[in-house]
Order: sequence, then C-alpha cells, then structure tokens
Amino acid sequence: MSKFGELIDGQVPVLLDFYTEGNVESTAMHPILKDVAAALGDKVKVIKIDINKNIELAEALRVKSLPTLIIYKRGEMKWRHSGAQEANYIIDIIQHYV
Repeated sequence: MSKFGELIDGQVPVLLDFYTEGNVESTAMHPILKDVAAALGDKVKVIKIDINKNIELAEALRVKSLPTLIIYKRGEMKWRHSGAQEANYIIDIIQHYV
C-alpha cells in the first residue's frame, strides 16, 4: 500500500476507477474514462484498479459497489461516487481540483 500512498500524493488529481471485468457497469465506464483522460490530458491521472487483483486496497477503501470512482489530490480524498457517470460530469468534478 506504500505505492498507493505515493500514487495519490501528487499535485495532479488522481481519478481511481475500481472495477471488475465481470461487471457490466464497470466495463461500460472504460470508454467514458478514456474520454475523460483525453479531454483533460496531463491535468489528471486516470487509474483503473481491478478489485479482484487489489482486494486489500478495495477493502481498506470500503469499495462495496462497482464501479466506484474516487478522486484524490495531495493524498486527500476529494470526491467519491459509486455507479456509472457521464464523461462531462466527471470532467466538471475534476476541474474543481485542477
């Protein structure tokens, strides 16, 4: 988990997408998050985290439903949402933390 601390500790907002391949809503978010990353470029890091491969982290963050989106900046959780969202809504949220 020390790598996780380093990952979320930067000046650039980090959008975490907790997902699993077997979940329809999770896989539906993949192209939406690609659009978010393309629109914001280096203003944000978009990171997908498969909960089946990161069970300890998902449990520590109490991820109960998928997809779960979390924004961190400077090591602090700024926003969290469970369920699918539209790209423009996510972009607007991230803009508050850029």
